[in-house]
Amino acid sequence: MIATMHHLTSTFKSLLLPFLAIFTALVLGALIIALTGKDWLAAYIGLWEGCCGSPSALINTLVRSTPFIISGLAVALSFQAGLFNVGAEGQLYVGALAAIVVGCGLQGLPNFVHVPLTLLAGGFGGLLWGAIPGFLKAQVGSHEVITTIMLNYIALRLTEWLIKSKNPYILGDPFDSSGERTRSVAQSALLPHFFKTDLHAGIILAGILVLLVYWLLYHTTIGFELRTVGKNPHAARYAGMNVPQTITLALALSGALAGLAGTSEVLGHGGVLEADFFAGLGFDSIAIALLARSNPLAVVASGLLWGALLTGARLMQVRAELSADLIKIVQALILLFVAADQIIRQLYRLRETKTSEKTAFSQGWGN
Repeated sequence: MIATMHHLTSTFKSLLLPFLAIFTALVLGALIIALTGKDWLAAYIGLWEGCCGSPSALINTLVRSTPFIISGLAVALSFQAGLFNVGAEGQLYVGALAAIVVGCGLQGLPNFVHVPLTLLAGGFGGLLWGAIPGFLKAQVGSHEVITTIMLNYIALRLTEWLIKSKNPYILGDPFDSSGERTRSVAQSALLPHFFKTDLHAGIILAGILVLLVYWLLYHTTIGFELRTVGKNPHAARYAGMNVPQTITLALALSGALAGLAGTSEVLGHGGVLEADFFAGLGFDSIAIALLARSNPLAVVASGLLWGALLTGARLMQVRAELSADLIKIVQALILLFVAADQIIRQLYRLRETKTSEKTAFSQGWGN
């Protein structure tokens, strides 16, 4: 009983800081709106109605949040291992490309076979793209931030070339006059949709992946090693853990999750990939992982929040005659207060947490 109460208290404390950061950011956002002479209450009512005010709004929020949850989970996993994966966007593209190849190349398969094969291909593509910086970090000491950023550019330019190449056509659709998208995958490779809406099975995949990552991190030996290396690689090496192998594995798994995020987004939205399909999604996933403080379960809440803010931005803009960029200001304020948590602690007179409770990603810069 005492242990359970202690766990509940610890969980409450870990959730309190992000909640207060969000609340403070919304208050400052309202102040900014008021200073511009606009109605902040109308803006926030529009934001709420746009993301949660009706069944269709809720569905749009869930659809918008799905890739954020999976890609945020990918970055959170790397943070737990003390690694800063800035390459989620490149891994999204490579995973999606692999899914397009399998989705277009295999014909005549039943849906229950083709969908898993396509998802596996996308996950494997992201895994390979994530393993490259992991191997370089483990073997030659290359910093993962630099290598993942560079691999983002390579993945993006590779995608553009594969789509826009016309002599010969590689993945591009020869019947698309714009020349900006791939051929469509077979109908049997598309994710099923629910209730004849845009809501697709990617949301179920996201939930399964969250539970799997939580189980991996907190109920397996591999997860214990990942977290130990993230907190103190020198102690992990002294304890006999294979630190280079763990680093490579962490970024490979992170890449696999990002690849699945890209694959589910493509298979849930018509089965085509455009050159700018994931623009900004990889960097948003970093923000989501930070907001969740690398907790796999909290990634669900932060991903839903991110999706809700973006979904409700349009109605918020209409109701209060605001620029949609104001939502980006609110997002930036939330991240500011989560990252600079001393501001929130002093503002609300909260006690300092123990070092062991701090986000694991901070160890990645000194490895």
